[in-house]
Amino acid sequence: MLAYIVRRILLLIPALLAITLVAFLILQLIPGDPARVIVGIDADEKQLEAIRHQLGLDKPIIVQYGIFLKSIVRFNFGQSIRSQDDVINQILPRFKNTLLLALVSITISVIVGVLAGVIASTKQNTSLDYAITSLVLLGISAPTFWIGLLLILFFSVFAGLFPAGGIEGLKSIILPAITLAAPSAAVTARMTRSSMLEVLRMDYIKTARAKGQKESRIVFKHALKNALLPTITIVGIQFGYLMGGSVLVETVFSWPGLGWLIVDAIFAKDYPVVQACVIFFAFSFILVNLVVDILYGYINPRVTYD
Repeated sequence: MLAYIVRRILLLIPALLAITLVAFLILQLIPGDPARVIVGIDADEKQLEAIRHQLGLDKPIIVQYGIFLKSIVRFNFGQSIRSQDDVINQILPRFKNTLLLALVSITISVIVGVLAGVIASTKQNTSLDYAITSLVLLGISAPTFWIGLLLILFFSVFAGLFPAGGIEGLKSIILPAITLAAPSAAVTARMTRSSMLEVLRMDYIKTARAKGQKESRIVFKHALKNALLPTITIVGIQFGYLMGGSVLVETVFSWPGLGWLIVDAIFAKDYPVVQACVIFFAFSFILVNLVVDILYGYINPRVTYD
């Protein structure tokens, strides 16, 4: 197991380098002059050249990328072009809010998705199964921003139960978390139902029933454990999606996370902030998938790591 973890970590290095390279090159190709953003449209060429030299923008691209990589290794993402504050000071509080939103969303997604999948599989071809399947299709096909706007309309505007945006206590996270979790819960429910139906047809489940074991024990102890393996794969991918998908949800709910920050930074042409946000999102996705792969061994001992 330890050798596998070390090997996976080493394999992450090319992926991380590719992410930093893409983040660096994409923003280099975006039209606009960061120096002009800082000094304003009335600045003369001499002032612009001084700012470009200060930011290193007058150096060759390969040199700029080398400086960029060196700074990342030191956990230094430079200074915000707009506020002149260290980017890391802007990123960390926003990352904490995004991570909190993603964790609450994935918790809702897993609980609702697994329960719905188990119920649908044990009640196959009944009205309850059809109702859950219809809700799953709705959750997968409905746009996230539309779900968010509906929740704001009914639970904030009409009912007044939850705030429509911002952070105003624990209630503030409920609506954005449900919005973010809805598509993920639908996918999890669909995968769980499919896996459960396959497992429930296996011989050892028939043997357990023949021995007279309770159906709840058969479902939750014997069947669910084996059916969860493909579901965990989906959950790992979904967590990465939740981190990235938070861009839209945070904008709809004015949630002060990385998603809202990156949208704001793009409009302001604040390149260092955009680069740092992209790298944080990508690194989080890679680390989550690494953790998910490692969890296989604990959930299913038959999985080997040769």
